Amino acid sequence: MKTELPSRWRSSQPALRAVQVAFDVSEAVLQAIRAAAYEANLSNSDQVRVVLGLPLLRQAKRPRLTVSLSEDDYRLLGLRYELEPNDHLAIKERVGAALVAFAEKRHKSRTGKRSSKP
Repeated sequence: MKTELPSRWRSSQPALRAVQVAFDVSEAVLQAIRAAAYEANLSNSDQVRVVLGLPLLRQAKRPRLTVSLSEDDYRLLGLRYELEPNDHLAIKERVGAALVAFAEKRHKSRTGKRSSKP
């Protein structure tokens, strides 16, 4: 029996059929793709699509970072933030705040260096 997808999921149906392909390339190729993607404000995979002449799938994307955290990582972060290691949501919130603080500090140090030039 074939069940129909809920309407809110139908727009994602073409993406569900896509296959992720990985390429083993040299460090130089990897760095070139990453640098071009950064300069164009694209993801690495979007930059590969540009290089291949494929259309970009410009769906609204939430800018986000991802990291894989093991239970040991949660234990270490729990110690750092004085939280229970199994309180993943609270740890995620603190990590998010740390990333924002890092970006703000980096931005200030970079703009401060530029403004000090004659």
